[in-house]
Amino acid sequence: MKLNLLKKLAVTSVIAASLLTVANAKKAEQKYVIATASTGGTYYPVGVGIATIASLKLAKKEKLTFSAITSAGSGENVDMLEKGEVNFAILQGLFGSMAWQGKAKYEGQPKKNLRSVSMLWQNVEQFTIKSKYAKTGNIMDLKNLYGERFSIGGRSSGSRVSAETIMGSLGVDFNKMNVQYLGYTPSSTALQDGKVQGMNTPSGPPTSAVTNAFASIGNDKIKVLDFDAKNLKAINDNYPVWTPFNIKAGTYPGQTKDINTIAQPNLLVVTKDTPEQTVYLLTKTIYENLPFLNTVHKATKAMALEKAIAGLPMPLHPGAAKFYKEKGINIPASLMAK
Repeated sequence: MKLNLLKKLAVTSVIAASLLTVANAKKAEQKYVIATASTGGTYYPVGVGIATIASLKLAKKEKLTFSAITSAGSGENVDMLEKGEVNFAILQGLFGSMAWQGKAKYEGQPKKNLRSVSMLWQNVEQFTIKSKYAKTGNIMDLKNLYGERFSIGGRSSGSRVSAETIMGSLGVDFNKMNVQYLGYTPSSTALQDGKVQGMNTPSGPPTSAVTNAFASIGNDKIKVLDFDAKNLKAINDNYPVWTPFNIKAGTYPGQTKDINTIAQPNLLVVTKDTPEQTVYLLTKTIYENLPFLNTVHKATKAMALEKAIAGLPMPLHPGAAKFYKEKGINIPASLMAK
């Protein structure tokens, strides 16, 4: 009788040990992907920075690892989030608002599976064109590119959507341009080679695509266009997400004057079914290691805990909300997921 009992206990122990091994193996396989954009912009290096510091801090103890991948930008990122191909992504504020509300390309199909993690930094509009077309230096000079090749951004990118929204609001008919759908680095290369006469590269300055163009072509041959108060009002009448932004002289090679443009927020989003503890730990790691992210890209110097929930177009993920509450941040009811 005792022998049979011991055998049963031994079998039970083996099963328990096997289950524990399987559980540990599953825990070790908690890998998450962050979708960014093309390598020439700001999304990719910042996404890599977040993935790197999170993996360094969380892999050993929490068995969580993260990696960042390139993409066509916000549009493709929303699609990948919807399909479950990634858990996290960086989105433009405008694109996030459209997706959550079911407007523009998402008309009647709101993406209610999305949740906010944090506002990151501002996405600065940088319309760079050849100086010979920049008669006034204002954004309305884009009309001088009618019939010319202009790189508006990748077909599925947030860059394209923001450019079309801005130009449409200002009465600039982009259909009269010979529009090219290129990522940031290819846009910069094409501008340097004379294959396009202008490019759209919204991101946190300094943007490598713009830096390379200034360094190669020369600051007297290209111009990043300015926006005035009238331009800004016309754009915000449709989507009120932009604010004035000043790119200081010296940001780009040979840049001797400030550039008065506009900016919208970028945000880190996540799917609603991602574990609360995972999102909590990632959010905590980001804000406890901002000095590291500051070394990755200057745009992250705009990040701060007190700005974390500013301008978010969709509710917070419970994991992120938990961290912010711990830090004493007052979260409005509109950002609390139901």
